Amino acid sequence: MRQSGAIDPSHIDPTHIDPSHVAIIEPVRDSAIPVQLIYVEMIDGVYAPIGLRTPPGDGPFPLILFAAGNGGGGMAVVQDFTQNRSWTQERFLASGYAVAWLRYRAEVDYAYDRLGKLIEDRRQNRQLLSRGPLEYDDVIAIAEYVKTLPGIAADRIGYMGMSHGGEMAFKIASEYHGIRAMIANEPAAHEFLRLKPDATAHVNPSTGLLNVERMLMREPEKVRARITEDVARQRMAPIETPIFVQGRDTDELQGIFRVCYDLLVELGKPAQWSSYDHDLHGFVYVRRNEQGVYEPDAVQIRAVDDSIAFFDKYLKDSR
Repeated sequence: MRQSGAIDPSHIDPTHIDPSHVAIIEPVRDSAIPVQLIYVEMIDGVYAPIGLRTPPGDGPFPLILFAAGNGGGGMAVVQDFTQNRSWTQERFLASGYAVAWLRYRAEVDYAYDRLGKLIEDRRQNRQLLSRGPLEYDDVIAIAEYVKTLPGIAADRIGYMGMSHGGEMAFKIASEYHGIRAMIANEPAAHEFLRLKPDATAHVNPSTGLLNVERMLMREPEKVRARITEDVARQRMAPIETPIFVQGRDTDELQGIFRVCYDLLVELGKPAQWSSYDHDLHGFVYVRRNEQGVYEPDAVQIRAVDDSIAFFDKYLKDSR
């Protein structure tokens, strides 16, 4: 097995690699459990990378898909997260879960709002799509793929997304019911809620794109007044998946986080809420410190324990 880094073709025996199902095993720093670096085919035939790890034994194991922020970066990001942001995954592995870091295509600004649901058809015996796939469509494709893998319990797939990954939980659950439980950590769900910008939002002069994340949105009642509530409710109406919304007390988007939860409850959806007092955005995914070791604090430990307890409720086999 190789250390993390770029693939060295001289170390690969091409007779042992299926070009349609590429999977390379690498060790994980300070862990006895390696990672399988896999390229997964998306709905349009391109490939997205994941890093899959399973506990010792034959399974079948429940699996948690982990997403952080916006997409892009490819396999290098999967490798970096696996090697340097996987304390949380280690806790899940110790609790009997398979885990996988995901990468997906980059977010397209407000495309979700403009383009509608992806529909697949056929023309001249070939695939025809109603639009180009978006980042959350990639996660749906990955979820469908991992269900086919040996050792994975196909009916016990969970998803944990942070920031934009948290917003994707709502986009996915609105259209797809193949994930049993989801965590939306610090969900930057302004697009899903169709937030109307105010004077604190700024346009990047070099691109012309509006940055609504610069708006001050700590207070739920002020956020509630600025979302397009009928659209948000329509999008949430099909959701069946239990969602644990995790806020962060000092985050400038805390109001967005809370409104996501409040709307779920008002619509009678299975939902849970906790907020945590931490200075770091993305605190739930513990990074190595400058000395190269994981040093989680009490809040991070509690948040991850809460996350495992939530998934235990929905994904652990009760037979």
